[in-house]
Amino acid sequence: MAKINIQPLGTRVLVQPLEQESKTASGLLLPETAKEKPQTGQIVAIGDDEGIKLKPKDKILFAKYSGTEFKYDGVDYLLLEASDVLARLN
Repeated sequence: MAKINIQPLGTRVLVQPLEQESKTASGLLLPETAKEKPQTGQIVAIGDDEGIKLKPKDKILFAKYSGTEFKYDGVDYLLLEASDVLARLN
């Protein structure tokens, strides 16, 4: 993961969504339009609120329609509230 110059504010976390599988369990290839919106990602940076119990590089599960999607230097990111994080993935 490359260093970026984006610092979330408050209780926000910056997430890089993890790619979804492009194949079904039975081996069928899925077109881009049929893929589900990702709900998992890796935290890149966290806001300055001391109550956030997450840290960079944590893999997380987040609410399906939460956050703001954007592209920076050709990479997709999601900026969301820490409260939209549902679980830490081990």
